[in-house]
Amino acid sequence: MFGLAYGDALGAPTEFQDYETILATYGPGGPRRLDGNPARVTDDTQMMLSVGEALREADTVTPEAFEPPLRRAFLAWAVSPDNNRAPGATCLRACADLEDGRPWQQASQVQSKGCGANMRVTPVGLLPGLTDEQRSGAAQLQAGLTHGHATGLAASELTAYAVHWLGRGLDPADLLGALRRRCIDQRSTYHERWLGDLWKVAGAGSPAEFIAVGWDECGAALDRVAEALARGAHHGDPCLATGAGWIAEEALATALYCYLISPDDPVAVLGRGAATSGDSDSIACLAGAFAGAAHGLAAWPETWQTRIEYADRIARLGAAWD
Repeated sequence: MFGLAYGDALGAPTEFQDYETILATYGPGGPRRLDGNPARVTDDTQMMLSVGEALREADTVTPEAFEPPLRRAFLAWAVSPDNNRAPGATCLRACADLEDGRPWQQASQVQSKGCGANMRVTPVGLLPGLTDEQRSGAAQLQAGLTHGHATGLAASELTAYAVHWLGRGLDPADLLGALRRRCIDQRSTYHERWLGDLWKVAGAGSPAEFIAVGWDECGAALDRVAEALARGAHHGDPCLATGAGWIAEEALATALYCYLISPDDPVAVLGRGAATSGDSDSIACLAGAFAGAAHGLAAWPETWQTRIEYADRIARLGAAWD
């Protein structure tokens, strides 16, 4: 979670800059120094904390126990004075609809697969002791409250599993293959207990038809990562290889690409994620989450931990789950 926040802080200043401007300012390695005390993050880290703290509040990880605190956390974020970091329009629209107490499936923006679905899911991957059904269901539920498109759900689950597997010692060289297999294995799996009638709200012909679209689009994005890595020339703007990251499957793909180029150099991973022409903060925060899950706090300069915004809240979550 610290890796996510560090990537968020480094990517925030470059988010709306073109690649040439970023290179002129920071050099080919991108930004690698936290600025400010504290170094400010964006809504990506804020919403990650909302998900993590809702998981802590729930007495068990079931849809009935998780959805109410998650809804409260999102609504509290929506009206917070700290919610001044150019939050996503989809999240704000969904929160406005959630406020009246309607079923979340009716508030969800079913047409949206923006990266807001998966940039906040990291805590679901880190929480110990979950079954596969709980991890998949919680990952998709937290996405679905705002972003109801099947690709947002699938990308969120893949992000959670990437963090989970790396934290348990999976070799980064095996990560892409494991994620691709999950796309195939889960292609027709609709978690009705967690998602209810979301497939009907989205206008799909069946639950399996609804969710298959998400897994197929994520699988194609992962294939682009494999192709980019196989080409071997990893200079230039990563977004040109795997997508700009504004939508969920591209944010996942480009973050994975930035991470898998140099998985043993976490700070370089952050710099590369931030030196992108697309949604730089979301790409860098996801890439930082992958590097942090694999290496732990030892991945990062020690002084960063006391200089990042919300350090106390991040540390409390980590301590609870350690």
